[in-house]
Amino acid sequence: MIVTEQETVYLSKKGMKELKKEIASLERLLHHAQHELRELDRTDSREDRYERIEAQSRIEMIANDIQEKHDQLARAVQLPRKRDALKVALGSVVDLMDTNGRMVRYTVVSSLEANPSDGRISVNSPLGQSLLGRRAKETIEWAGGLRTSSMQLVRIS
Repeated sequence: MIVTEQETVYLSKKGMKELKKEIASLERLLHHAQHELRELDRTDSREDRYERIEAQSRIEMIANDIQEKHDQLARAVQLPRKRDALKVALGSVVDLMDTNGRMVRYTVVSSLEANPSDGRISVNSPLGQSLLGRRAKETIEWAGGLRTSSMQLVRIS
């Protein structure tokens, strides 16, 4: 997802934590790569020159990733803890029941923190789009590829 500089990024509390963790992890990686480069600067063999160029490239890529994550964090707004439970909105937790009676729970989040296997669906996904503004007890339908799927919206929290 490409995010413009002025675009606000809405994140859950968990999403904010994960973004801060990613930044910390990248900063540790950068520190390690810089240390490696300093060690290579102490040698003068031809092989080490190539390793030095690779290390500089790695440092540049990590620094760019850190800057991108810091920009996202600067634009990030944490979703309120209490949501209006009457209609589905960004940050809502929804319980859905499929046609076989199986229940699933999803949190509607921004594309930045979406991870369906972890129960977080993007507000921009077909299911996320069809959920927005809906009320409990409504049947939700969305197109997924060549077929249309449907589920019953049981609860919003």
